[in-house]
Amino acid sequence: MKPVEIKPGVYWVGGIDWDLRNFHGYLTQRGSTYNAYLIIDEKIVLVDTVKHYLFDEMLSRIREVVDPSQINYLVSNHVEMDHSGSISRILELAPRARIITSPQGQKGLRGHFKRDWDFQVVKSGDTLNIGHRTLQFVLTPMVHWPDSMATYVPREKLLLPNDAFGQHIATAERFDDEIGWDIAYEEAAKYYANIVFPYGEQVKKALDALSGLDIEMVAPSHGLIWRGFLSQILEAYQRWAKNESERKALIVYDTMWGSTKRIASALQEGLEAEGVPATMRNLKTNHISDIMTDVLLSQLVLVGSPTLNNGMLPTMGAFLTYLRGLCPKNRIGFAFGSYGWGGQAVGEIERVMRELNWQVPLSGVNLQWVPDDEELDEVREQGSKLAEILKSE
Repeated sequence: MKPVEIKPGVYWVGGIDWDLRNFHGYLTQRGSTYNAYLIIDEKIVLVDTVKHYLFDEMLSRIREVVDPSQINYLVSNHVEMDHSGSISRILELAPRARIITSPQGQKGLRGHFKRDWDFQVVKSGDTLNIGHRTLQFVLTPMVHWPDSMATYVPREKLLLPNDAFGQHIATAERFDDEIGWDIAYEEAAKYYANIVFPYGEQVKKALDALSGLDIEMVAPSHGLIWRGFLSQILEAYQRWAKNESERKALIVYDTMWGSTKRIASALQEGLEAEGVPATMRNLKTNHISDIMTDVLLSQLVLVGSPTLNNGMLPTMGAFLTYLRGLCPKNRIGFAFGSYGWGGQAVGEIERVMRELNWQVPLSGVNLQWVPDDEELDEVREQGSKLAEILKSE
């Protein structure tokens, strides 16, 4: 299996996971890659590894460039097992290699592998001379684990940031401009929404720390390498880190007998009558990880469920649990639903929105039985009011 030279003397030697479809709850319809990078200099450096079952694929690519026993340093930017899972096996072939990692990285690797390897712990600003190149390290804690860090190669103006700027996509192409902005952006947004979303403040700090570097290529540890659309993805990360969204609406709902769906449709009509585009997502037919991309991009989020057994539908409970964990901020929320008796679902949805510190400017719609035409007209009016509130922001 062939490596790809991404810069002179720097090779992609990772693995392509064509069959991955679920990444701990995140639906990965396009698969993924686990990117590792080999730097050839007077000292040879491997930056990150791959998930354990792709070790042989990575090793085959390394051997196309160099005998793995010649590796002097193994940089572990992040200890999560999709990147560290092959460290023990590569060290069997390169037993004199020293592991370069952050303080939390050392702790995590010892915890995972129960081995006392030869560690060199680095902090932000530390450097490592490997010959013609000097590597520079920047700690990026909680983007998205405490141990996360980035490796910068000044000579090549190359940033290796591990999970930051990543995407879950399996392709034979290695670069963003070989795929196109639309797909690269779609997968980068979904990745941010499902993995990095809760850590906006930490992302802002990391972007500030990296802003002084001269960067012309960003090579993350999942997905495509950014070179053609680098400025666009950096701008997107700045917006997402600030929880900035677009003036459009997302309607997420589930329904039992169709009444809540009717309410959702009437809300959509009211919003669109005032010029606000509204995306509809039924939880029966849309995965919550796909819906989170819509949450990332939408300022107004309407959430609806009928009442079941004094609560909401289980699908809605799962969605709100997932949403609460990802903690999107600066949103306008609105709850709606229907019931035969009880009617507690709308109140429970509103409670989650308030826990997230969302604006909830209007009381939710909670209709008993099957809504009639007059009630649906009132719902459309609520949609129009929400549109006006959104446009006034």
